[in-house]
Amino acid sequence: MLTDIKSRLDSPAVEELLSYAVISDPGEVESARAEYRAETSLQLYGWEDEGLLVGLIGFEETEDGSIDIRHIAVLPENRGKGYARGMILELLTDRNPRYVIAETEDETAADFYRSLGFMVYSLGENGSGIELLRCVYEVEESED
Repeated sequence: MLTDIKSRLDSPAVEELLSYAVISDPGEVESARAEYRAETSLQLYGWEDEGLLVGLIGFEETEDGSIDIRHIAVLPENRGKGYARGMILELLTDRNPRYVIAETEDETAADFYRSLGFMVYSLGENGSGIELLRCVYEVEESED
């Protein structure tokens, strides 16, 4: 179950998970933490298993009813156990967005999003020559 962990931004567990979710630039973790502190629209939730924080997901709900995933990470020893999938599925259930959007430079991450039904589009190469990928999940409207 997802739990709001924004108040725990300075904890070593959150710092470690954020380090897996950002580009491997030493200043990126602190930059991400500063952004979560400053922007009230950014939300940060964690997934705990037996009291251990095993994953986190940071996102923003936009005015058009979408969720933009900013960060998602699972501890390496807990990957492949469905935690990231569970975090996204819980967001879909609890928030009922129109779209869920994530951007990545990692083809393995893009494959993960594809496995959940996301469409993956190339945004071209960044300044370093690395392809940026946009992953979009369109939520089907229910027929009530």
